[in-house]
Amino acid sequence: MSINLGPHTTAPLASVGVSLDYGSFTTINVSQGLNNIVGPTALNIEQTEGKSTSVVRLNVEGWQNNRINLESVLLNSVCMHFFSQSNFELTWDCIEDAKLLPYTPLKLAFQFVGDSLSAGQFLPEGVDQAWPFLTGERFRAEHNVNAQPGAALTTDTEQTEDTGYFYTTDHNFTTPWDFQRDQPPPTHVVIHIGANDAAQNVSDTEFVQVYTNFLIRLRNLYPHQPVFVFTPWGWPSADGSISQYYQGQYQIIVEQRHKAGDEQVFLVNTTGWVTWEDVFPE
Repeated sequence: MSINLGPHTTAPLASVGVSLDYGSFTTINVSQGLNNIVGPTALNIEQTEGKSTSVVRLNVEGWQNNRINLESVLLNSVCMHFFSQSNFELTWDCIEDAKLLPYTPLKLAFQFVGDSLSAGQFLPEGVDQAWPFLTGERFRAEHNVNAQPGAALTTDTEQTEDTGYFYTTDHNFTTPWDFQRDQPPPTHVVIHIGANDAAQNVSDTEFVQVYTNFLIRLRNLYPHQPVFVFTPWGWPSADGSISQYYQGQYQIIVEQRHKAGDEQVFLVNTTGWVTWEDVFPE
């Protein structure tokens, strides 16, 4: 299997994770042009012998330098040599007579919204090692992670820092996104955001209003889906203390939605989930 990537692909390369039949992801680097997504043996992935159908998943890992412009998928295009370090043999790895079949989505589909704390920033495998991605894998769910370091809910471009589309000439950021094209639609929505609003000194009152308006807009898109509002896990310190932001405000946001008759918005209190011992030393 090979994928042909167009000119909007990140140069010189983008790192992607490849998974076969919902197994673990293996990192490969791709670039503009034809990229061989080598067979399961070369990827060190186990394949069931005699299996008639397989699911190949491809996921961009990076929190930056993460664009792939997919133009086409080629099946049976090449057979690849690969070198086995275990027995020092050069062999072929081929999959013959493959056909592209319609994909049947999983029953669960999670939509995550966040910032650097959800984007896998600085992790070796990017978002593939971040908690939203791992949560989706744990529950065997489809999962979209819309998260970028620096992103906030406030709309001032100087505060949100979500400038990837704003400064990129080959994205039409002025055209509203067509959410009907997101298939499958999410069955659950999870939101963990607010750190960058707090860093930009957005007041409690403004944050509550902006967050509430955001939930109202989400309800227009997803009328019945449960929405999980995560409180911050804060910034742990070596002395055991945890610095918090917008304390009590997330509770107010959820209570307002309940008063409006929306009982499918749930508060997830993450207090104590992340301590100093959980912080990576670097």
